Amino acid sequence: TYTFIGAALLWVGWFGFNAGSALAAGASAANAFVTTHLAASAGVLMWAGLEWIFRKKPSILGACSGAVAGLVCITPAAGPVSPISAMIIGLAAGLVCYLACTSLKTKFRYDDSLDAFGVHGVGGALGAILTGVFASKAITGSPNDFGLLEGKPVQVFNQAMSVLFAAG
Repeated sequence: TYTFIGAALLWVGWFGFNAGSALAAGASAANAFVTTHLAASAGVLMWAGLEWIFRKKPSILGACSGAVAGLVCITPAAGPVSPISAMIIGLAAGLVCYLACTSLKTKFRYDDSLDAFGVHGVGGALGAILTGVFASKAITGSPNDFGLLEGKPVQVFNQAMSVLFAAG
């Protein structure tokens, strides 16, 4: 119960973080608000669905982890992506972070009882890279800020390099 309450409060607070980054109550903030909500929702659905498939029963703790994974993953992309892209990013977050918290942690046997690396580390890296895939001129309003799907593959490379430098 307390985990769910905490995740719900975190979700609401994340709106202020992502939408507030626009520094004005306008279209950019509205887009960041919507993309944040949709990615988190998609993360919940993916994580719970994977638990249903692999463990025969979804859990509220898993759903909360999926929400946080979606929130973490959309944060770098909340401004420059469309709502549809945000849902794809959220689904990817649920899938990749679930696998990081179950398979990767088991394989490498590292101690991460709260799955901080699996959700925040892996989810943040994934979100940064997917920003380079889904960034859209129509959303950013800039002729130079767009990603792979609109013909700028170098943006994925730039994003991947930023992840490597941050990790270093």
